[in-house]
Amino acid sequence: MIMDKSEISMLMDENPAYRNIMERTSVRRFTSQPVSELQRSALLHAAMSAPSGVNRQPWEFVVIDRTELLRELAEKLPYAKMAANAPLAIVVCGNRDRFLSGDDATLWEQDLSAASENILLAAHALGLGGVWTCLYPHQDRMDTVSCLLSLPPNLVPFNLIPVGHPLTAATPMDKWHPERVHRNTFGE
Repeated sequence: MIMDKSEISMLMDENPAYRNIMERTSVRRFTSQPVSELQRSALLHAAMSAPSGVNRQPWEFVVIDRTELLRELAEKLPYAKMAANAPLAIVVCGNRDRFLSGDDATLWEQDLSAASENILLAAHALGLGGVWTCLYPHQDRMDTVSCLLSLPPNLVPFNLIPVGHPLTAATPMDKWHPERVHRNTFGE
């Protein structure tokens, strides 16, 4: 049985973690208020609490709070213009030294995706906002970030997440599509 909207609403009222997931939005406009050291630490702790294939934890994080560097990233990356006005950005990187091999060689992408989503959910829970901007697998974007951040060759820049206090409140989109849910076999 699939719950209707009133049941989902009741579940959100009873469960703050579920409400946080359902109300998170992508935030691209920020106030000038800084992100505190406690909030930064909380975001990174949340990121490192993500699940990881074979517990390899292949992540590294570069926290950027220098205004001129944020502006340069915004100028050089096609979909990260909002970084120019963010007080903070986190570049999520994969450390090749902790990648698996064989059939599991691409699990790092899933691990970094989980860590990135944890950052976004934690930001929302803390009254902040953020947005995932894609770097990997675009070589030009990865090269730009690697150069600007002086990343060693074993680090793969996966995404850049600008973070800050939202300039305005956003209404979450309703992304529910029951026709995309199948039971037991496709089409059922």
